[in-house]
This record gives sequence, C-alpha cells and structure tokens, in this order.
Amino acid sequence: MNRNVLLVAIGSMLGGVARYLCAIGVARSVTAAFPYGTFAVNVAGCLAIGLVYGCAERFDWFSADLRLFLATGFCGGFTTFSSFAYENIELLHDKDYLTFGVYSALSFILGLGAAYVGVSLTKVGA
Repeated sequence: MNRNVLLVAIGSMLGGVARYLCAIGVARSVTAAFPYGTFAVNVAGCLAIGLVYGCAERFDWFSADLRLFLATGFCGGFTTFSSFAYENIELLHDKDYLTFGVYSALSFILGLGAAYVGVSLTKVGA
C-alpha cells in the first residue's frame, strides 16, 4: 500500500474517533437545540489545521509526512470544515476575493441544497 495513503488512512481513523468522542462529550455536557458538539468540533478542527500548516511553514522538523498525516488525515477525519476554512484563508491571503466569495457561497448553498435533496430522495415513496 502506498505510504501516503496509509498515513492519511490512519490519521483519518484517529480524527474520526476524536470527532465522535468530542461531539458526544460536548453534547452530554450541554443540552440545547443548538448542535454544540458539531460546532465545537468544527472550530477545534479549524484551529488544529491552522496550527498544522503554521508549524509546517515555520519549523524544519515538521515533515511532509507529518503534515499529510495531521492535516489531510487527522483534520480531514475530524472535520472537513477545517480544510474548507484553510482553503478560504489561503484565498484571502492571495487576495483572490472573487474566488473566495464564490467558493464560500456555493459551498454553503449547494452543500445545504445537496443534503436536502439527499434526505428528500430517501423519502420518495415513503
């Protein structure tokens, strides 16, 4: 198996487990209609991917393998929202405001729309 695929797979597994445990932990401690568990995971994932990319740029010891394991694997398994947030930060950093706006708006609108269609399709004929 390709080394990179294995790094991403292990990181994703650990990130997914961490997401589940964090979301459950927060949901148990805060009972409300607001989805605090998912919210906390998304914010924590954004902080984590920012730290990973920041460290990767700053420190020589932060290898490409470690970045792949943590950013793509762990953060990707923890929350894909972190990748979305980082990509938008990069677009803003590059002053590509049009792409930032289109990407953000379309991701939000089409993402919600696709989820709605997916749920609706499961109810057809029910």
